[in-house]
Amino acid sequence: MNSAVKWAGGIILGLLALAAIAAIGIVLVANQKSNEQFEVEPVAVAIPTDAASIAEGQRQAIFRGCTACHGADLAGALMVDDGMFGTFYAPNITPGGVIAGFSAADWDLAVRHGLDAQGKPLVFMPSSDYAGMSDEDLGRIVAYVNSLPAADVVHPGPQPGPMAYALLASGQIPYEAAVIDHSVRAPASVRPEVSAEYGRYLAQTCTGCHGRDWAGGAVPGAGPDDLPAANLTPAGHLGSWTQEQFIDTLRTGTTPEGRALDPDQMPWPMAQVMTDDELAALWLHFSSLPPAPRGS
Repeated sequence: MNSAVKWAGGIILGLLALAAIAAIGIVLVANQKSNEQFEVEPVAVAIPTDAASIAEGQRQAIFRGCTACHGADLAGALMVDDGMFGTFYAPNITPGGVIAGFSAADWDLAVRHGLDAQGKPLVFMPSSDYAGMSDEDLGRIVAYVNSLPAADVVHPGPQPGPMAYALLASGQIPYEAAVIDHSVRAPASVRPEVSAEYGRYLAQTCTGCHGRDWAGGAVPGAGPDDLPAANLTPAGHLGSWTQEQFIDTLRTGTTPEGRALDPDQMPWPMAQVMTDDELAALWLHFSSLPPAPRGS
């Protein structure tokens, strides 16, 4: 009996040792990826100071999702607090927060490349949504942020849990900097118009949840109770909607089928500041896409 107990105990200790080694390896790989250095030549975008540009920057900060993560006052907010995944705050990006002392080039690195000033990846900054944002629009958003009162708020840094480490190490949740083509130069400006091309430009903000082909599926980092992102190609519900129904859905948060959209999962209220022409352009873009199965 004693031999059997010792034998079983040895197996358990061996398995625990292997699990510990695997856990250490996962953490090391995740940390290695977080310290990867990217060589990027940033663009020092022009930052306007006139009232009209600041107002437009505020509008864009809303519909491009800045306030959805960083809070209505951009002083930061808790994004995830989960024992397995970890605790993550969107930082304070008022002049009293992490952007204090930011140059125009630093803004380009952070927003369009997902990098800090040293060229290292930022955690969960969805820069692939903004990599194609024009210099003009980025400058307007920065102008608005710079105009805000400095909030004296400091949030804790990222505290990944075992699941986050595993997903980061395996690449299932890649650092944004690793999936962006940093050699592609964003446009200096984009002319607003009711066209599929302009809709595609606006729809880049939707790719973080709906995927780069807008076919939807599981959202990276979403909780087990969260619904998958909708398929925005004609293979999804939009294939049976009209343009008017699409716009009405984003205005009211209720689909033509009578389903109420959860603003915590689909932040439809941010579309309240968008114009009908912008929403029409989005519709033209999504309607022009080839039908694709969800998560393709």
